[in-house]
Amino acid sequence: MDSSRNSIAGTTVDGHPNEDTYIKKEQTRGELGHRMAEDEVQASTGPRKFQHGFWDAEVAHLRKMYFTILGMTVVLLVVAMWIFFSMYWGSLGETAQHVPNLKGYVINRDGSAGEGLLGQAIVAAFEANSRGEGVPEKQHLTWTVLDSSYLASNEDVAHAVVEEEVWAAVVVNSDATSILTSARSSGNSSYDPRTAITFYYNQGRNEIAANSFVVPYTNALLQSTLSAFNAKTNAQYFASLAKGAEGTRQEAAVAISQAPQTVSQPFGYQAVNLRPYTKTASQAVLLVGQIYIIILGFIITMTHDFARGIISPFLRFTSYARMRVLVPLVIYIPLSFSYAMVNLPFKITFDAKYSYAGGFFLFWVFVYLGMAGLGLATEAMITLLTPRFIAYFLIALIISNVSVASVPIVLQPSFYRYGYGFPVFNLSQAVRTIIFNTKDRLGLNAGVLLAWVVLSVITVPLFTWLMRRKDEQAEKQKNAEQKVAV
Repeated sequence: MDSSRNSIAGTTVDGHPNEDTYIKKEQTRGELGHRMAEDEVQASTGPRKFQHGFWDAEVAHLRKMYFTILGMTVVLLVVAMWIFFSMYWGSLGETAQHVPNLKGYVINRDGSAGEGLLGQAIVAAFEANSRGEGVPEKQHLTWTVLDSSYLASNEDVAHAVVEEEVWAAVVVNSDATSILTSARSSGNSSYDPRTAITFYYNQGRNEIAANSFVVPYTNALLQSTLSAFNAKTNAQYFASLAKGAEGTRQEAAVAISQAPQTVSQPFGYQAVNLRPYTKTASQAVLLVGQIYIIILGFIITMTHDFARGIISPFLRFTSYARMRVLVPLVIYIPLSFSYAMVNLPFKITFDAKYSYAGGFFLFWVFVYLGMAGLGLATEAMITLLTPRFIAYFLIALIISNVSVASVPIVLQPSFYRYGYGFPVFNLSQAVRTIIFNTKDRLGLNAGVLLAWVVLSVITVPLFTWLMRRKDEQAEKQKNAEQKVAV
């Protein structure tokens, strides 16, 4: 038996000299075959995870999708850039060409009927300036000469500037010419040349317009006009002295020594900033901070879109629509209050028009209205655009609002008049009223912001209903197909 076993062990089996070796090779062949079968299955079902290079043929279709998505994004961004960036650039690019849209008053009180020489000279100079004489094209304000009885006192003039009838007013004060003549003859050392003319302006209305156009252009016109007129009146004065008696010249010399300003600068002017732009930090709440308000509302929209997706499939339409409107409105309350609180350490002048507490809480109310109007707009549009494309609406929302809030709309092409009905413009105006005490349009501003809120309160349920009906139809079709398959 042993010899037969050895004989069998030593014999070849199907050409293999050893049975154990044969079995091992068969097992290995089986394992390789199994692996090849698995590879064939995986190859038939698509690329394998974590197994390919970027340029492998197996991921070619995925690579195509990848480049398509990136390419379309670049195309959409370029289109958005040319549309909306051009809108913002255009809002600032032609401001200097619209300076004549800035209006001003000139009021001559020099003499009982405005016959004083200084008043006549100022009126003539400002009328010529309005016609563009002596200045580069359109580099001037438009001045209207008013009868002194229209605004009987300088307080009335200041009120007209604050109430934004005009951007500036220049007043030749009562009897300016005769007061100088009297000071020269009497040697009045208390004579102040700056009392001759008063220049009123309102920087808080818009600091860019005031600092770039109203103040520098008016200053330049007054300085050039007074320089020429002072030289002329001095020449006439000294010429008259030269023709006079010796005693008269001696008396004049004594008077000039007592009041040298009557000849060194006979006439001057005083600039009065009725509503100063008091805090640099105010820029944060007037423009940049309002961009942050839009971004905060957008973050809530994105978060709400993700969160409501968990429960919305199980809600009736009425319950779902109420949730979409009311939940953001509630969330905006602590967000807007926190935004308002951030301003307190930076000494924003909430007490310019009201008490500090009253101004602060009114500021908070308007921030809330602005956040609701802008935030609910993104809440409505994400329904139609989906999270994939809502960012493009955000770009449009920010730029269309900011374009009309940085410089006065009167300094922009007529296209930008749409800004009068947009949230950021009205929120900015309301904030200026609260922190600078500018013209009170709070009722109008609140009305525009509320209109945006109401619009979104209508469009959010409407868009939700449209998409819900589409989803319900898709669900019914799916259920019908499943019944047919069964």
